[in-house]
Amino acid sequence: MSDVQPPLTQNTYYRPRISLSGDWSYIVDPYETGFRNQRNWKPFQENGAPTDRAFFQDRHRAGPADRVEYDFDASPTMQVPGDWNHQVETIRYYEGVVWFRRQFSHRLAAGRRLFLRFEAVNYEAHVYLNGRLLGRHVGGFDPFEFEIGGRLRTEETNSLVVRVNNRRERDTVPGMTTDWWNYGGITREVYLFETPQVFVRDYHLQLDPEDPDTARGFVQVDGAAGEPVSVHLRLPELKTEHTLTTADDGRKEFSLRLPQLQRWSPANPRLYKVEWAVADDQTMDRIGFRTIETQGPDILLNGEPIFLRGVSIHEEVAAVPRRAYSREDAAMLLGHARELNCNFVRLAHYPHNENMARMADELGLLVWEEIPVYWGINYEDPVVYAAAASQLEALVRRDRNRAAVIVWSIANETPPTEVRTEFLGRLKAVVRALDPDRLVSAALDRTESADGQSYSLEDPFAQDSDLVSCNQYLGWYYGTPEDCARMEWKLDPGKPFFASEFGAGAPAGRHGPREEVWTEEHQAWLYKEQLAMLRRLPTFRGCSPWVMMDFRTPRRNLSGVQDHWNRKGLLGPDGQKKLAWQVLRDFYDEVETMEAVGKQPRAEHSA
Repeated sequence: MSDVQPPLTQNTYYRPRISLSGDWSYIVDPYETGFRNQRNWKPFQENGAPTDRAFFQDRHRAGPADRVEYDFDASPTMQVPGDWNHQVETIRYYEGVVWFRRQFSHRLAAGRRLFLRFEAVNYEAHVYLNGRLLGRHVGGFDPFEFEIGGRLRTEETNSLVVRVNNRRERDTVPGMTTDWWNYGGITREVYLFETPQVFVRDYHLQLDPEDPDTARGFVQVDGAAGEPVSVHLRLPELKTEHTLTTADDGRKEFSLRLPQLQRWSPANPRLYKVEWAVADDQTMDRIGFRTIETQGPDILLNGEPIFLRGVSIHEEVAAVPRRAYSREDAAMLLGHARELNCNFVRLAHYPHNENMARMADELGLLVWEEIPVYWGINYEDPVVYAAAASQLEALVRRDRNRAAVIVWSIANETPPTEVRTEFLGRLKAVVRALDPDRLVSAALDRTESADGQSYSLEDPFAQDSDLVSCNQYLGWYYGTPEDCARMEWKLDPGKPFFASEFGAGAPAGRHGPREEVWTEEHQAWLYKEQLAMLRRLPTFRGCSPWVMMDFRTPRRNLSGVQDHWNRKGLLGPDGQKKLAWQVLRDFYDEVETMEAVGKQPRAEHSA
């Protein structure tokens, strides 16, 4: 949620940027000394008279008798983008307020507009420019921006101060309990970008599933003052040009024939340059064109059945460990998936940085994206729903031009109740209003029969999902790997079934008999039994086992084994391959070979 102006500018990725990365001064403020009056706990007037206590005013001593009890100039610095947990050992576990300051200078030419954009701040951000509030944003994984041309000091240095608060709260999304590290800070890029007065704010372009030789979409122009304007659209590699005239609100929906284009797919991740021009504004993007749908139990990519050979990924560089954010980080994480012979990745359990979806476009990896509607959500609180809907809307708006993204997931492991199911239904409607053509799902829990002999998906949202997805840990949290051989599944025969999670924990290099938990042998055994069980299911159309790489989490407390790490990774923190890696790789190699001759990965084809 944010009090910045919606919608976000689409595709700042290809607009010229003025980076604000680098050293930012910081002050750790657990008592909120720089924000609240200690006598009544009320916030200082953010746009009021100067005070010697309000950190956002970035005051300096005017003379020897002037008492100011903070000093950004004398404070330590840390790198932005970056989390504070890995950069400052004394606040590795800290949850609370940290203030950041960056000074910058910028000259803005007449007729130009200037925006300040944050790709993510975890979790709540108050942003001040030259001592005055620009706005607030709530949500740890979505971008937000402010237009700041009218606030800029063009002849002197500007002071940008951000109050960052990563405390977990009951009315936030995610809530009080997660199973990943609560990295705090300005965790993704911060930059300025300029536009002309009239510019392309938003657009969408993708194939029409009803007529795949036709692309349909819209363009939204900003700054035209309620007048129609002409927008020029060009796809140079297809020798296609169109001129569109917007309505008074700056929007124009359109369609165009593109029968000669190559469809984007994992085997051929073809991207086309798409150029937009309006008045003095010119911008471009690289977009792949494909269709995605389900037909009975099949998932169809460009009209052909596909099996999703996937893996789940956290946004973390485990070797450091730190929050991932850069293009290089994305290349490393998705490179592991390619080495595993994946054609699909599940980006869990929150929106990852934009580099991940963009690089998946380039590498030919299909993508599941998710918002952190997770354990312990207060579904009756309208503030919580607004936070979830805001994060979902920002994610869809940012990535709906990425061909790689085929699934929007709106929840993970949320016990079904009437109010929760209604909550998810409203979120699905948000997706459908913004992007009607991709699949919608949620990672659901299985229902075990009274006699313990079968599983089913009785969650009402399974009826609402395009892709029926299930997290289950048979053989790890309940039963043993041998139980997979006897377990029956009762599933909807008319929908594809996707195993969104299964797995077992094992520190890399820990060995023993397969019956011994926390060994690589046990983890590999479970993978073999799980895959044998899943491939017996007639509607099984893919999986994303948990998880690509070990990741940090304060929930995992077994000394000498977990040590605040979830050890279910196929890779250890330093990239060590565990035995289960090869089990999954062998399965995916077999599936790929079978698909090449038109077969599905059924049990009768297994060894």
